[in-house]
Amino acid sequence: MTRQVAYRWRLREVMAMNGIYATTDLVPLLGQRGVSLSASQVHRLVTGTPERLNLTVLAALCDILNAEVGELIETSAVEVASARRVVGRRVEDIEPSRPASRRAVEPVNQDPAQHLRPVRVRLLGDGPDATR
Repeated sequence: MTRQVAYRWRLREVMAMNGIYATTDLVPLLGQRGVSLSASQVHRLVTGTPERLNLTVLAALCDILNAEVGELIETSAVEVASARRVVGRRVEDIEPSRPASRRAVEPVNQDPAQHLRPVRVRLLGDGPDATR
């Protein structure tokens, strides 16, 4: 079993709880705290879920919104069954995705003796070439 972690970015919700509804309202507030982000960068920060976040920006957001880090980032972890890996299988154990020819197809639910075929032989006549 492995644990898979996830997070939910709640900046927009926390902004709304503090009466801030426009993303552009954050630009001057961040600037007052020494964080210079453009309006488009702030918009992406509010509307999207960042994969990387500067800790100075996070601290400034917490100060502006009077919030803790856990209020902005909601984390979760779940147990996930690990994928089973097959190592060292023999070629004979691997089933082909498609048979190479019709002859390679094994009959299903039949007696094993029924699917045996005679070996092909070359019949020669009584002529002079028959001695080969």
